[in-house]
Amino acid sequence: MAWYSLTVDIPEDESELAQSVLYEHGAAGLEVRDSLNQTVLTVRAPAKGEAILIAYFEDKQDALDAQEELTEKVAGSRFAVEDVVERDWSTEWRNQIKSVTVGRLWVGPPWEKPTAPKDKVCIFIEPKMAFGTGDHPTTSLCLAAVDTFMEKHPGASVLDVGTGTGVLAFAARKLGASRCVGIDNDVTSVELARECAQENGIEGVELSTKTLPGIEGKFDLVLANILANTLCELAPLIAPKVNKHLVLAGVLVPQAEEVTAAYVKCGLKHAGNATIGEWIRLEFDA
Repeated sequence: MAWYSLTVDIPEDESELAQSVLYEHGAAGLEVRDSLNQTVLTVRAPAKGEAILIAYFEDKQDALDAQEELTEKVAGSRFAVEDVVERDWSTEWRNQIKSVTVGRLWVGPPWEKPTAPKDKVCIFIEPKMAFGTGDHPTTSLCLAAVDTFMEKHPGASVLDVGTGTGVLAFAARKLGASRCVGIDNDVTSVELARECAQENGIEGVELSTKTLPGIEGKFDLVLANILANTLCELAPLIAPKVNKHLVLAGVLVPQAEEVTAAYVKCGLKHAGNATIGEWIRLEFDA
């Protein structure tokens, strides 16, 4: 199968916005080269003050649409769209995947098992085409929230909306969650999450493509690491599932006010924020 890459040279301070746009247009994978991500000698490094984003798409039109939106939103962006041969994504991205430590949790790729910390709750994520290996700021923000909540509420029930690789649901389960549910509208993501659960020896996490109305009951902790526009659309469905606490991520700082308003309108109380760079985590109480 043919793939298409969209390479974007962009001011580094616009990188987070550009990444969000690329994912919104269906990027199946994204390589980031900037001052925080060391570039190997065999690839082109970004100019000073810039970042290079390389997004991979199944559909060339999606790449062109993303280019058009970025052209409008970010002045000075430079682009190249190319055909690429089908490649082994897990091998291709191996050098881009980094382990992360968040509170009691450690998340990393399986080839780091020999060096994984013995004093942490470890989850091994094989980097395939599902968002959520742990190293993205939005995932790290959510992992921190999971760790904090589960420490204060042992045995809590947890719902992860848009579960991706399942990393947030798995973290909650390993930290003592009772009922633990992860849902995603992407069949491939759910299949990969089930594989990941098996590889980690994690049992008791319900993973499916069920919609929110198809999930019974409320949950002590609800997590949704998606994108701002989707979070706003889902607010009337997510809010009724919250028994105690809601954590939202996938939101850029300028989008926070709109997303917050959508959930306050549904009866939840804003309970705080946390940020990493341009990404923000929003929290609410029932």
